Amino acid sequence: MSDKIITSVDGAIGRIVFNQPEKRNAVSLEMWTAVDEALDRYAADDNVRVVILSGAGGKAFVSGADISKFESERASEEAVAHYNTTTARVYTKVHAFPKPVIAQIDGFCVGGGCALAVCCDIRVCGEGAQFAVPAAKLGLGYAYAGLERLVALVGPSFAKEIFFTADRFSAEDAKFMGLVNRVVPDGEVEAFCTAMANRIAGNAPLTVGSVKFIVGEAVKPESERDLQKCADLVKGCFDSQDYIEGRRAFMEKRKPNFVGA
Repeated sequence: MSDKIITSVDGAIGRIVFNQPEKRNAVSLEMWTAVDEALDRYAADDNVRVVILSGAGGKAFVSGADISKFESERASEEAVAHYNTTTARVYTKVHAFPKPVIAQIDGFCVGGGCALAVCCDIRVCGEGAQFAVPAAKLGLGYAYAGLERLVALVGPSFAKEIFFTADRFSAEDAKFMGLVNRVVPDGEVEAFCTAMANRIAGNAPLTVGSVKFIVGEAVKPESERDLQKCADLVKGCFDSQDYIEGRRAFMEKRKPNFVGA
């Protein structure tokens, strides 16, 4: 595990922190690999019900790729292919993660950082956060999957503006576009995300997981939707002990204790 990626579990919350603040948490191949491994651990850990992604230092979420590593990690055609495959795998894994993922965004959220945030279920940023995808200033190509996720989030017109201009956008701009769910005062982002994660973790995991899957299916082309699995997940909620617990807790006016079964 890279020391540039810090992982921890606090109750039901799994955290992944990009820890390279001196470079605004720019990400190397080693860091992407460490995130990939952390996601696998959290997916397999039933005690983890929510994952929060954040950047160390308070000045950046993730500011994109670590350019200083390009000569060692992206100098040849084979190296570029390996790097792109690894990052694409992480983005897909975050987007399809079976549990809710929150992006805790302080400061800069640029390039690959913006792509990563788009893969999360919920994005919360501070008032001073700034967003940009500077691909057009660097001559970079952008793969279909990343653009598809952005279009699904902000729509085609804003997606084009973000990419065509390569401008830097404020937190207010991001909220207007639909790029972020919430904007909170700087310095309060972590507390807000932790409180939200705890509320989510206290709800029925089967319900939360089923909704995440079904919403994911709803934005796919109709021919690609797995409606049978959607129906099976809904039935699983009604067949669960948590459904019984939820009803009883409501009647008894107490907080339910959901176990995910």
